[in-house]
Amino acid sequence: MADLQRQQEQQVMAAERQREVDQQKQAIMRQILTPEARDRLATLRMAYPDVVRSVEDQLIALVQAGRINQQVDDNTLKAILRKVAPQKRDITIERK
Repeated sequence: MADLQRQQEQQVMAAERQREVDQQKQAIMRQILTPEARDRLATLRMAYPDVVRSVEDQLIALVQAGRINQQVDDNTLKAILRKVAPQKRDITIERK
């Protein structure tokens, strides 16, 4: 019973830490992205959550390294996403 209670407390603490990390991440993203760029990421998050998470992590790393000095606008974000997003494949079917 005590083990079960400890596990439950650890899960609650882990969820709280994750929530704090997410809040900090969102605060940083509000600072470095223009409103249009934030809207674009929010829209893309529904279709490509892994890609958006990767782009956010990269942007935060660049800010922490001091390589981004100004806000990232929508056009810059589009260019970043073109490089990171999965490429579409052309499929052709040949009949014989």
